[in-house]
Amino acid sequence: MFTGCATRLPAQDLDRARAWYRDVLGLEPAEERPGGILYRLADGSAFALFASSGRASGEHTQMGFEVEDLEAAVAELRGRGLELLTFDVPGFEVRDSIVEVPGNYPSKGVGERAVWFRDCEGNLLGIGQPV
Repeated sequence: MFTGCATRLPAQDLDRARAWYRDVLGLEPAEERPGGILYRLADGSAFALFASSGRASGEHTQMGFEVEDLEAAVAELRGRGLELLTFDVPGFEVRDSIVEVPGNYPSKGVGERAVWFRDCEGNLLGIGQPV
C-alpha cells in the first residue's frame, strides 16, 4: 500500500530558505518546481520545502537528520553559523547542547545523542546519532 514517506516543511520565503539550507546545512536542491524545493540525502531519503503563508509553530521536532559523528557535524555546522538550542531536560544529561537521550528503537540501538535548532523559517529540526 504505502511505498514511502516524505517530510514537508513550510517556508514563507523559498529563496531565503534555499540560501539558508545551502549556506548553513550545505544542502543543494535535487529538484525544484513552482512553490517547492526537494532535497535528497545520501541514504535516499528526501524532504521538501513548500511555499506557505503559514508559519511552523516550532514547538516540536518536525524533522530529524541522522549522522555517524555528532561532534563533527556540530562543529562543521557551528562553523557555518548554526546556533543550537539548549534544553534543560530533567533526567537527561546535556553537554555543550548535546542531549544524551536514553532508549531508542531496537533497530537503531540503545540510545541517541541529539541536538536541535531552528531553520530560517522557524521549523524545529534535530540531528541525532544513534548509540
